[in-house]
Amino acid sequence: MPSPPPTPALPLALAGLVALAVAMGIGRFAFTPLLPLMQVDSGLSLAQGGWLASANYLGYLMGALAAGRVAAGPQFLLRSGLAVVVATTALMALPAAFGFWLAVRFAAGVASAFTLVGTAALCLARLGELGHPGLSGVVFSGVGMGIGGAGLICLLIAGAGGGAATGWAALAGLGLAGTVAIWGRLVAVGQGAAAGGGAGPTSAAAGLSPGQRRLVLCYGLLGFGYILPATFLPAQARLMIPDPAVFGWVWPVFGLAAMISTLAVGRLAATRPRRRLWAQAQWVMAAGVLLPALWGHLAALVVAAVCVGGTFLVATLLGLQEARAVAGHAVQRLIAAMTAAFAFGQLAGPLLTTVGGGSTWPLAAAAAGLALSSILLQAPWPHPQPLPENTP
Repeated sequence: MPSPPPTPALPLALAGLVALAVAMGIGRFAFTPLLPLMQVDSGLSLAQGGWLASANYLGYLMGALAAGRVAAGPQFLLRSGLAVVVATTALMALPAAFGFWLAVRFAAGVASAFTLVGTAALCLARLGELGHPGLSGVVFSGVGMGIGGAGLICLLIAGAGGGAATGWAALAGLGLAGTVAIWGRLVAVGQGAAAGGGAGPTSAAAGLSPGQRRLVLCYGLLGFGYILPATFLPAQARLMIPDPAVFGWVWPVFGLAAMISTLAVGRLAATRPRRRLWAQAQWVMAAGVLLPALWGHLAALVVAAVCVGGTFLVATLLGLQEARAVAGHAVQRLIAAMTAAFAFGQLAGPLLTTVGGGSTWPLAAAAAGLALSSILLQAPWPHPQPLPENTP
């Protein structure tokens, strides 16, 4: 049977963009702008919001751990993850008990992890094969586009007097439309990857090198550091100004900063070592995380949205590019390990808000984790050295 023709790079990048917009912008982060509406509609407390967020992050952790062991390969992860994201988003629109919501958010986390690992392992590899690794920034801009789009939809719904159920239903419809639009493209990408000899998890090395283990640790600290503002910024803004026409803008600003920075990172990464740029992004993020703890003003939340939103995807993408450079044929396994560490950090962050004592010390702990990750990235690297910094 003849091999299918190579998938054009730009349509491939755009398919990856839509996949991450659905899986991450909706499946993972739609809860953030909808939490204030759920608090109004259902009397949800901030602590309950933390438990729902943690259920999603626990699912993300389980999904990432499972993704490294799925023999079906990245295409299965990508397509099954998208289908479950759409279904779980629609289920959140149903009036239900808190326990049901916990289960649904857990399932959405598993599906989001599947989609991210599948997209990273499949699309980044194919873009490299096609000679366009710089388009990986277009792929990951989908996260920011999804965040910003979901935030704007929630803002419009809140401004029109709609509730959380309307928001979940609208985002489920949007996610379904995006998934249907790229479904055929994902089939072509999977066939192209198989024809090109892409390796599944069974070809991974038995263990990780010291340098790869440090990458996993730094990526986990990134997940721990960014997650508190990424979960609670709109809820914090609502406590200051209850008008949704005002507090509702914090999350679209976060998403817009994420999208713009991800599109720009390709040019920066061409002139600076990846790990150094990753560390610099995290220093900016740490300042944004800490600012609301030091200055209780809406302006502090807006600045935090720009600082965290404008760097968390940059650091995420640089980390995955570094994984591509050092992992060889074990890329799906290393990306899954990094995603699991990231998910563990995300799980720990919101849990800090449930133990009392206010939000100042959790934010300070998150900023400290980002600082430690940056220091480790800039310290002398364990031997053997990874491939050159800007290897596609």
